[in-house]
Order: sequence, then C-alpha cells, then structure tokens
Amino acid sequence: MGKESYESGKFYERQAVLWLKERGYEILEQNFRSPFGEIDIIARQKSQIVFVEVKYRSGNKWGTPQEAVTRQKKRRISNTALYYMTCYCKEKDRQCRFDVLCTDGKEMTLYKNAFDYCGIQSFF
Repeated sequence: MGKESYESGKFYERQAVLWLKERGYEILEQNFRSPFGEIDIIARQKSQIVFVEVKYRSGNKWGTPQEAVTRQKKRRISNTALYYMTCYCKEKDRQCRFDVLCTDGKEMTLYKNAFDYCGIQSFF
C-alpha cells in the first residue's frame, strides 16, 4: 500500500470514529493489533462489542468497498476478535458482531452484522 492510500485510509478511519460516536457507539480501540491481524475499530453499542472494518473507495474501478472485505480478511478479523474477546472482555456472555463501514468520501454506509465469525475455534 502506498503512502497516499495509507494516509487516506487513516483519515477515513478517523472520520468513521466520529460518525460512530455521533450514533452512540463507545469507541474502545482503534487499530487494534494482535498476532492474527488488525481491526480498524472496536466499539461498544449497548451490550454488544462491535468489530468494525472501515473501507474507502473513491470509485468502483477496483470494486465496491464491501467487496474489499474478502474471506481472508474476514478470517483475520474473526481471529483478532476472538483474541480480543479472550484477552480483554471480562463478561463471558458478551455478544459481538462484525460490521463494515463503507465510504466513498462523501457518504458513510454501515452494514451491521456484515459477516459471521469465520476464524479458528480455539487458540489452544
């Protein structure tokens, strides 16, 4: 990834944080890293932990933002979410979901429950 696309990605992640806060999300982490990958935003909405992947596309030449969340990307997010839930969440019955927040630079669209968990079943 070039410096320009990295910087624009970080810009839209910051915009996504503001957008989510305006809608009542409590931001817990940004750019959370684990041995399994990274999650752009981890938030809480009511009693759910929400793992948010932010995708920006200035056009559809390379596909839509939603199409950029590949099966491999979903697996990395799922494994990182399991790591986060295992290490940092005290309540074992806490619910979580995976959302994708897409933007074209003008509008943001949130896809709640965009995909199901598809990672490993256990670290041990």
